[in-house]
Amino acid sequence: MKSMTMVIFFSIFFLITGLISLYIFIRGLQSIPPDSNLRTAYIIVFWTITCAFAAGRLLERFAPSPLADVLVWIGSFWLGAMIYFLIALVALDLMRLANHFLPFFPAAVTANYGKVKYVTGASVLGLVGIVLLAGYVNSIIPRVVALNLSVPAKASKLKHLNIVAVSDIHLGIIVGRSRFDGIVDKINRMDPDLVLLLGDIVDEELVPVIRQNLGESLRSIHSRFGVFAITGNHEYIGGAEEACSYLAEHKVTLLRDQSLKVADSFFLVGREDQSSSQFPPFHKRKELAQLMESVDRNYPVILMDHQPFKLNEAAVQGIDLQLSGHTHYGQLWPINYIVNGIYELAWGYRKIAGTQYYISDGVGTWGPPVRIGNRPEIVNIRIKFE
Repeated sequence: MKSMTMVIFFSIFFLITGLISLYIFIRGLQSIPPDSNLRTAYIIVFWTITCAFAAGRLLERFAPSPLADVLVWIGSFWLGAMIYFLIALVALDLMRLANHFLPFFPAAVTANYGKVKYVTGASVLGLVGIVLLAGYVNSIIPRVVALNLSVPAKASKLKHLNIVAVSDIHLGIIVGRSRFDGIVDKINRMDPDLVLLLGDIVDEELVPVIRQNLGESLRSIHSRFGVFAITGNHEYIGGAEEACSYLAEHKVTLLRDQSLKVADSFFLVGREDQSSSQFPPFHKRKELAQLMESVDRNYPVILMDHQPFKLNEAAVQGIDLQLSGHTHYGQLWPINYIVNGIYELAWGYRKIAGTQYYISDGVGTWGPPVRIGNRPEIVNIRIKFE
């Protein structure tokens, strides 16, 4: 059943990316002179790169090897390149369409149209390469976002709480041992009282996580009160039970529709990801009101919920602070405009009624190992109970 769900998910994904790739291929081929020897090389290289992601994912699942890693890396960069090639080509085609009805191309263009197409194609290729390189460098240097919040003390015995929250790590081939060790080092330098992992900790398949022994990096996270986590949609795509078992084996406490009193001072509530009803064993998560029945409201309450939908529910239930992730804030410009339309709050801080919210854009990447228009982040929240 899990395999069938993944087949459906990736079939839709590869159908869409395949159609976009075909459009890019056709337009790219048109920019190369018909008698050029580059056409054959272009065809071979283009489709090798285009198929690399699918081939790498299949090898990762059924025959893990260094070749699978190489193919996933190549294919992942192509997913990012595909978006920017698409934007450039659509813009050029709109210009051509406008010129058809209201000619404005200068004679220097119309008289040497074949050469102009070739130069334009090479220019677009170079610009996309520069964008991807800049986006990759940006993606591997997370910043620390510092928040100083005041929360009603109620019955808390603590005066201060130092939280480090990390969302959307996507551990796997792309975010491997070296990169994750760097993230862990940044976390530990903040000397946290509490570390919260806000879902999508594992990318999809657990195989590369085990192979790189990323669990040992998880064990090395230092926190006064422990490391707590919730599931995200990617845990479910790859198999939530296996992922959660692995995390639990490496000193991470999963809160799956559960609440926990911490240090006799505050309650931590972790919701199961809402995609739990779409993947085996197909169970619907509990309503927040039901979870709050086991919470003593005389204490401060911190809620972890991976996907930031229906924010008003936390306010209705008197939650003091909700932490979420999932959105990546689009990860690649201009997708941020889409996620802004989908979510009430796609990234950042907001206060609704008495509830404070922070939606993280995450520290890792999914698909393209690239971030354009946003920075990966580790969130350091210093709470003053008063």
